[in-house]
Amino acid sequence: MIESLLIANRGEIARRIIRTAKRLGIRTIAVYSEADAGMPFVLEADEAVNVGPANPAQSYRNTEAILAAAKSTGAQAIHPGYGFLSENADFARTVAANGLIWVGPSAEAITAMGDKINARNLMAAAGVPVAPGTEDPAATVESAIEAATSIGYPVMVKAAAGGGGMGMQVANDEAALRTEYEKVRTFAERMFGDGSVLIERYFPRVRHVEVQILGLADGRVIALSERECSVQRRNQKLVEEAPSPAVSPELRARFLAAAVKAGEAVGYRNAGTVECLLDPATGEFFFLEMNTRLQVEHPITELIHGLDLVEEQLRIASGEAPTFDPAALTSTGHAIELRVNAEDPKRFLPGPGKVATWVEPTGDGVRVDSGYAAGTTVTPNYDSLMAKLIVYGTDRADAIAKARTAVAGFEIVGPKNNLPFFAELLENDEFLSGDYDTGIVSRMR
Repeated sequence: MIESLLIANRGEIARRIIRTAKRLGIRTIAVYSEADAGMPFVLEADEAVNVGPANPAQSYRNTEAILAAAKSTGAQAIHPGYGFLSENADFARTVAANGLIWVGPSAEAITAMGDKINARNLMAAAGVPVAPGTEDPAATVESAIEAATSIGYPVMVKAAAGGGGMGMQVANDEAALRTEYEKVRTFAERMFGDGSVLIERYFPRVRHVEVQILGLADGRVIALSERECSVQRRNQKLVEEAPSPAVSPELRARFLAAAVKAGEAVGYRNAGTVECLLDPATGEFFFLEMNTRLQVEHPITELIHGLDLVEEQLRIASGEAPTFDPAALTSTGHAIELRVNAEDPKRFLPGPGKVATWVEPTGDGVRVDSGYAAGTTVTPNYDSLMAKLIVYGTDRADAIAKARTAVAGFEIVGPKNNLPFFAELLENDEFLSGDYDTGIVSRMR
């Protein structure tokens, strides 16, 4: 097993990784920016190294500073968490070239899945369902219009190199496509350094369902279970639950088989997620993308399976077998995760600030993965995620009841937060029915 681990991240995911590593007796090294000097993850690590100013480009994305920190502290391995450098193939390659263990998939797998068009084509060749769309980048607006005419409106205009719900716009007709194409192309060039654009069929009513996979050290790829991620704002997730209330045993078997094919197509190792769009009217699903890292919402999979996915990641990276028998994997109960963000609960605009009060809920089946505490400050430099409120119940109704109580018991004073939105959602008839889709938040607003 790895003996010393540098966590190239911050906030709640850094604390989450530190917690498992300490349980396994692994020495932990945190890296932090000047803005994060007093944060809980810095204090909880065995060692901590300042890697630069608040600007993430000069700290958490500063590969030279992070590698220097790893060398100076004698770190044996690097866990990237999610975001920042987690899906940076060049960084993964450089980590390995420096004799360090990369806790994640190979640089080749990251590269293969990092471009949406390339990923679509690979998945189609492997027999994974993909939505009608372009096999090559739409190099001009005229080629985009030609593709959309063939596919049929409405279409989704996507940045091929995008991720996390960024660089996506819907076009209902040719006039809108002309506008959105230029908007996405310009955004993609600025944000990702790659202006390639993908045109894909847009499904007005669709559910977002994903499958957790693990590429084991012995070469096998296994699928654990699916997660429902349809409660979104601006194409970014707010609430996830497992299992999905929309997935039957027959559909689950198809989802998991497709996810295994996806992982095998790129020789996947470590934790990853195969994201799909599900048409609730037909039961058809289509590959959306593969996230080559640990997901924000991994705790709900942990709870229904009784696993620690960070431990499984570390075991795979160490060349060890998993803690469970893949042939006898079972799941029980229902889990829900609520992303507690520093944003107003109506328009979801950022609301950073100093935390005056921070009281986390407790109780049976309640888990809080938090990055902040009273006296810390949510700055505008990073993602607005402050904590993940996770609940586990015997069934969906029980989990929802526990979520209501936990939301009411979570007290945050200082930065704005979206807890009032969750209180509203957990009383919403559409959500309670389980028959909802990615438009639920807009219908609530």
